[in-house]
Amino acid sequence: MKQVDLLSGAPPFYEGLHCKYITELADKLHNSYEGAVIEHLRVSGVYWSLTALSLLLPAEQVMEQMRVYEEKGNDNKEGHTESKLSIIDWVFTCFDEKTGGFGGNTGQDAHLLYTLSAIQILALADRLQDERLQTERVVNFVASLQQSDGSFCGDRWGEIDTRFTYCALSTLSLLHEMDAVDVDKASSYIIKCRNIDGGFGCVMGAESHAGQVFCCIGALAIAQSLHLLSESQIDLLGWWLCERQVDSGGLNGRPEKQADVCYSWWLMSTMSILNKVSWINEDKLATFILKCQDDEDGGIADRPNDMPDVYHTFFGIAGLSLLGHLHQKEGTGYRQIDPMYALPTDVVKRLKLPGQVVTQSNAPVNERLSMYDVYDAAGKV
Repeated sequence: MKQVDLLSGAPPFYEGLHCKYITELADKLHNSYEGAVIEHLRVSGVYWSLTALSLLLPAEQVMEQMRVYEEKGNDNKEGHTESKLSIIDWVFTCFDEKTGGFGGNTGQDAHLLYTLSAIQILALADRLQDERLQTERVVNFVASLQQSDGSFCGDRWGEIDTRFTYCALSTLSLLHEMDAVDVDKASSYIIKCRNIDGGFGCVMGAESHAGQVFCCIGALAIAQSLHLLSESQIDLLGWWLCERQVDSGGLNGRPEKQADVCYSWWLMSTMSILNKVSWINEDKLATFILKCQDDEDGGIADRPNDMPDVYHTFFGIAGLSLLGHLHQKEGTGYRQIDPMYALPTDVVKRLKLPGQVVTQSNAPVNERLSMYDVYDAAGKV
């Protein structure tokens, strides 16, 4: 199995094992306890898997690597036969005809989280023009969930969370339909969720959390509304983010918590948008991620010596990409990830998606972000 030395003194990156782990995942989870407990979010699991593979393999190989099970008929002793649908065919079985959004699996109610995952999968596969995609209905579903204060519910049951604001704006941006909602109100609501420590919570007054910080900053960046934050507010947030690095080199999501590989994405993406990546020890973080790999079966866990899963595998690979380790080796074919849209940068460029990043005192912007509008936090536009 192919492995690559990314960093001196750290474990190698087990590229071949990770690809094998991801591509065999559908077979391993099918009719298993582990598979049953994640059935409700399968569309997100497919997005994590596909995007992780997309960062490691040439685009044309990715869709051929994976299939998703669909149960049909009643031919065997368990009462069903098994066939494999293509990824795209299966995604469309998750469309909720009642509401116009996508559910987490076939026959489930629509939710903003899974609607975004479905649209991201279609974007990866360059299938947003597929005649089966009822774009107008998807847009109307998203728009129907915006509240009078600018916030978004995740579904018809009314839970409000800044995660859903990100999902709404990212989905609409991918579809080039941002005008369907009140972007200014959505941005203003996000600012109201900012805390005295510089971070953001899930609603106004809620504790700051790294995952919510990404959702808020990512949404503001997509909306090109980062100017709503002052230079001092951006710096305060930068300090809160860099304080999440612990002695192991990993990052936690809030104070006094253990490090977790997933925050390699949630924090690093935010710091990339804000031009603050240098504020942490990048080599220590990369080493932490590499130590969380399973060197026998592939996959990445939340912490060293824990069991891997596809969620942490994706975010670990994404973190290494943001750190610059997965596009520096000649002949690897690695693709970079975009910190706003959580998709390969070539997909974002192909779709001509909008966004905004921060620079300070005319500091250079990472090449992968050069396509975006630049906001100088010092006020020098």
